[in-house]
Amino acid sequence: MEHVGATLKSSIQYALDNREQALEYAMQFARDLDQQTANQFVGMYVNERTLDYGEDGREAVRRLLDMGHRAGIIPHKAKVDFV
Repeated sequence: MEHVGATLKSSIQYALDNREQALEYAMQFARDLDQQTANQFVGMYVNERTLDYGEDGREAVRRLLDMGHRAGIIPHKAKVDFV
């Protein structure tokens, strides 16, 4: 998990550091979006919070899973280990 997490983080950091190149690559999957709209879309989902969503983000994940359990969508109470 640590290796996969570190690799993903490194990849995201590279994309943030090389945004123009990353956006150029992503445009092949943009489904007819113009570059400005695609840039805004990418910025919503690939940003500093993608690298580390902080304690409030971890709490949000816990709450979401707990709500799913209480609603009967998740059969067992989830225990989350953040790496």
